[in-house]
Amino acid sequence: MQQPTFILVHGAFANSFSFAPLQAELGLLGHRSVAVDLPGHGFGAAYTRAYQAPQDPAGLATAPSSITGVTLADNAAYLIGILERAKANGPVILVSHSRGGATATAAANARPELIDRIVYVSSWCPVDLDVNDYYAEPEMATVDPGAFGPAVAANPAELGALRVNFRTADPATLEAMKAAFLADGTDEQFLNFLNTFQPDENLDVGTSDDRAQAKTWGTIPKTYVRLADDASIPPAAQDRLIREGNALTPDNPYDVHTIAGSHLKWLIDPTEAAKVLAGLVA
Repeated sequence: MQQPTFILVHGAFANSFSFAPLQAELGLLGHRSVAVDLPGHGFGAAYTRAYQAPQDPAGLATAPSSITGVTLADNAAYLIGILERAKANGPVILVSHSRGGATATAAANARPELIDRIVYVSSWCPVDLDVNDYYAEPEMATVDPGAFGPAVAANPAELGALRVNFRTADPATLEAMKAAFLADGTDEQFLNFLNTFQPDENLDVGTSDDRAQAKTWGTIPKTYVRLADDASIPPAAQDRLIREGNALTPDNPYDVHTIAGSHLKWLIDPTEAAKVLAGLVA
């Protein structure tokens, strides 16, 4: 039997660099993987001189972004190209994290035949609502909407993108971001992760047309990996997404796993996550 390829899709402000520890662990377990940089991410990201030190706040607020105008459809189309290439060499397991789930879902709606299993790791798979609308729901009530606070460096409506200054030194902002994403990590781990983030993210997370569709997405075997200590997409919200997906395709329910840790901890300490993913191959 041909070995599958794990295709790894990052979340907001992240990139393929986030998956380096996980890819190392998967490789040591004998599995091949490809970490994707969605359009405008990785080496395609925008880092302006105003973002360097000493920073220029006025310049940071107005410097154009390479991600302005990038849509969910652009992300899905790019991912589909990766999936086509991978599928030519064997089975494909598509793994998404956080906001990357919206892209994975859109790709699965369009080309389900390219995916042998789809895996969400505390990841958005919208069914009943659009992604942004879930934030007004009770399951997201514990999420701090101002976690980025003063680190938001530009007016999104004017820039056409969300720009966050992850190089801020403001203690309150750093504390809020750490609580939201890596409360169970050390300060050193948190700052290391911030330095892999890019400042700009596109605004489009799709519409009702991009929600999971039973006739396409619903035909793919699916797994949800719950992060038990996630403060960014709390377990209650993860469980709601699982319930909605199961209701949409009752004959093809999620295979559910739970691992300890915050929204980012599994990427820093990937041993348990890699074991879960490797188990899907068996």
